Amino acid sequence: MVTCVIEEKKGSIRWRTPRLVKKLCGFPVLLAVLLALVAFLAIPKSIADPDIGWHLRNAEHQLHAHAFLRQDVYSFTTHGKPWMDHEWLSEIPFYLAWRAFGPRGIFFVTVAAIEAILLGILGLGYLESKSIKAAFLTCFAAIFLAGVSFGPRTLLFGWMFLVIELGILYSFERERDHLWALPFVFLLWVNAHGSWMIGLVLLGIFVVSGLVEGTWGSIEARRWTHPQMWKLARVSVLSVLALFVNPYGWRLVLYPFDMAFHQKLNIANVEEWKSLDFHTPRGKIVLGTLAAVILLQLVRRRKWMLHEVLFVLVGTYAALTYSRFLFLAAILVLPFLAKDLAEWMPYYADRDKPWLNAPIMLGAMVALVLLFPTDRKLRDSGSSLFPVQALTYLEHFHPQGNVLNDYLWGGYLIWNVRQVPVFIDSRVDVFERNGVLADYLHAARIQDSLQILDKYSIQYVLFSNHVPLSYLLEHTPGWKVDYQDKTTILLERTKHLAQGKQ
Repeated sequence: MVTCVIEEKKGSIRWRTPRLVKKLCGFPVLLAVLLALVAFLAIPKSIADPDIGWHLRNAEHQLHAHAFLRQDVYSFTTHGKPWMDHEWLSEIPFYLAWRAFGPRGIFFVTVAAIEAILLGILGLGYLESKSIKAAFLTCFAAIFLAGVSFGPRTLLFGWMFLVIELGILYSFERERDHLWALPFVFLLWVNAHGSWMIGLVLLGIFVVSGLVEGTWGSIEARRWTHPQMWKLARVSVLSVLALFVNPYGWRLVLYPFDMAFHQKLNIANVEEWKSLDFHTPRGKIVLGTLAAVILLQLVRRRKWMLHEVLFVLVGTYAALTYSRFLFLAAILVLPFLAKDLAEWMPYYADRDKPWLNAPIMLGAMVALVLLFPTDRKLRDSGSSLFPVQALTYLEHFHPQGNVLNDYLWGGYLIWNVRQVPVFIDSRVDVFERNGVLADYLHAARIQDSLQILDKYSIQYVLFSNHVPLSYLLEHTPGWKVDYQDKTTILLERTKHLAQGKQ
């Protein structure tokens, strides 16, 4: 039990707060708790995501069959075609949480991952700036930028490993050596998410930046010492070798290259791969962040290390090119912004007031518990995105033929309506590789739609109510409505396929 210590000096009594209490209820901890609360309020109270359904099925298969998926088993269009579960490790926490706590478990893993990343950004900002206030302030921008990926997504584990990697590299720069952990980070990372390639690029930039020495205006580079260089070289080689410790071997290591060079339709048609729109609030925050970095540099004219400049350029280019990488920009850019703000935001530990911080922290933690959504709310959270209202009907739906489903609904059907093989889902790689994605896009955009339905012998169409294909089939002879609600329509072909072709 922790108690206050009473000091008696010259006839007066003074209360001295124990050191442990000062640390646990100190101002830095208070800011971390408040950041967690603000982040929680910003996270959508939903587990609706196009991918989470098939991620859960994958993890279920691994744990029950004790085998890794190596071919498609969910669709009728690419059934049996080669496919690897390149994010298998990050699927397991979501599945185990669902087994233990249902939808709330999935939401808890989501919140825990997001909070861990944001607190990691806070830590990186403090490591760079030595000002907890400046690091805390920049984390508000991080919340808005990172919100593009708030949801039950395996990508979150990739960003977690990136924060860990940067913490190791920045600590090494300050002569705190934890490099031995990097190969283990990459071993886990390659099995969790394809974003390990970004981490490897950043590691290369960090190492190469220390091969030169000099000053170029506000940019400075310092050469590694001989022992540092050898240590970095050994760790880099071990990190590369660790990538091949996975159930798919070299194929998994090559997957990011397949994504970059062969999945053109995926990148062209998925919303998060589109360029940043500067008319949106996030676009304005990015502009504001970049303007702040430039203005602060003009005012302070501080020296930037070469790797810092390159990291900021990588983060900025990635975020401007693909909105998906706004999270990456938050991790790479904002800690250096905190470094620029530190001069105006000093923190004096001797002025701390633990007795005031403690009730505020307690109130924030109680709010987190009280605001945690219920199972029912989480189950209903996808009602505007998925055919939730139609689920009771679909559970008893045993189609006598192939079903064309909405692309965004594929994962939901894989998890909730298992007796219906899907036409397509958000595992885009296998469908693009086999031409199914291109056919789906043509059909959905009313380009040879009826011919494509005939090509795949489609007997049913399960789609959103408010899309052109649904309207077309409702007004096409030979199709009837079997089910309809505010979001979903199920249409059935009434004429034999052969008759439809005549």
